[in-house]
Amino acid sequence: MKDFERWGALPVHSRRAMVATADADATEAAVTVLREGGNVIDAAVTAAFALSVTQPGMCGLGGGGHLLARFADGAGLCLDFREQAPLAASRDMFAGAPPEASMMGWRAAAVPGAVKGLAAAHRRAGSLPWARLLAPAIRLAAEGHAVGYLRSEMLAGSGVLPHDLESYRIFLRNGRPFQPGEILRQPELAATLDRIARNGADEFYRGATADELARACAAHGGAITKADLAAYACDERQPLIRPYRDREVWTMPPSSAGGVGLLQILGILEGTEFAADGPLSSAFLHWMAEAMRRAFADRAARIGDPAFIAVPEELLDPAHLARLRASIDPSRATPSASLAGCPLCPAEVREAPCTTHVSILDSAGNAAALTFTLNGRYGAGVTVPGLGFLLNNDMNNFAVRPGTPNLYGVVHGEANAIAPGKRPLSSMAPTIVCRAGQAEIVMGTPGGPTIVTALAQALLYMTEFDWNPQDAVNVPKIHHQWMPDVLYVERGFAADITRALAARGHRLESKPSLTDMNAVVRRGGCLEGAADCRREGRAAGI
Repeated sequence: MKDFERWGALPVHSRRAMVATADADATEAAVTVLREGGNVIDAAVTAAFALSVTQPGMCGLGGGGHLLARFADGAGLCLDFREQAPLAASRDMFAGAPPEASMMGWRAAAVPGAVKGLAAAHRRAGSLPWARLLAPAIRLAAEGHAVGYLRSEMLAGSGVLPHDLESYRIFLRNGRPFQPGEILRQPELAATLDRIARNGADEFYRGATADELARACAAHGGAITKADLAAYACDERQPLIRPYRDREVWTMPPSSAGGVGLLQILGILEGTEFAADGPLSSAFLHWMAEAMRRAFADRAARIGDPAFIAVPEELLDPAHLARLRASIDPSRATPSASLAGCPLCPAEVREAPCTTHVSILDSAGNAAALTFTLNGRYGAGVTVPGLGFLLNNDMNNFAVRPGTPNLYGVVHGEANAIAPGKRPLSSMAPTIVCRAGQAEIVMGTPGGPTIVTALAQALLYMTEFDWNPQDAVNVPKIHHQWMPDVLYVERGFAADITRALAARGHRLESKPSLTDMNAVVRRGGCLEGAADCRREGRAAGI
């Protein structure tokens, strides 16, 4: 089989503006802001704060992320508000500790950046009052919101929440897990959001909220101090911008490794006949897997926080991409052990779609893509008493032990070793694709390392084959991350395709779900929005 029978999924259509998020309440809040005259940044900030309430397993005030915007006049905004290692952190701070020490508990948390990053976006390009943008989140926390089926399943199945008394009390109701449709109220979080709405981001980093957070960390053995919070900075960066055929791809630079990986995959494939046999053919998927394999080998050895590591320009140099391309056998899988990278070790992809994304595009060509996270599902599993938000476990996104896998099974080397004030590598890659000088596609997804590979596939389905965004988002995806030497395959591929991939030498492993993508596309004179069928997201327009 060289193609697949189109699923026929229809995206949401609009002519004025389109929003796609992982949650209906967040999408509605952002759409309302647009109706009131707010711009794409206002809508993105509103959606992010709302998601901090309704998606506590994925994101929140205790996390961080990346925002990328491209405005109709061609100007861009690229903000890195990734978490930072506390000043007391050290390369070997988890040496001799059990593996879970960097994944759960207070010491696993890096300094949160979400509030500072969203405030920076509003200050640089927002139009409505700050307090207006937080109002929906405050209401959702104070009055409550209905827990959906998937969120109910996630809460009941959480392995980290029962270990923290405050998390257990709020999110598991002292052992009575929420059922679908029941209302989750978070009054402590509402009060924290209200203080931030009244006092600005300084409330979180220098005010009473900072005092409470620092006290709680000290009392529970965490590393974050008041000095860490006061020193935290959101970095404005230059987006990575590279051509792909007749389009221009904008994406995140390091501390995201996701943008580099996405552009490497596209650059490797551009000089091949990868699309000749059609989408979802075994030849197409083989080329995709081999490009992924090489991008992740480069990532393991050479990418880190640019404040600490000089990320080689060579990674996106056409000559380097040509060498990687030439190393691909069109008929056979390349053993990962033959590629350069870190010391080899067994690992696996641990399913954890524990991030969230917002895509917004308006009729004037203004676009915003925002991805933010707690890292693991429910982060470190600890809720700050009296403040109501969970802390991230992003210390695990460093190379806690260089050459060994992290929570997602990804191997990192010395370039991503822990250092005070350093940002851990991320796979988050909010992406905007332009054509003829106008934003055409806005997209992003959670999924840890699968972010990079899922975005590459969806982007190619839309640009190479003119698929609508809902089909491109819904279709099963593959994932290869160099180590382990496994091609992960979402359920839904035809048996003859998987047999053909195995015959090419790929070691396959089935996964039920790899993404929670959403995308907004300008297509045929309309704006089209797509939320992933795997989760409970929603796209809506005005």
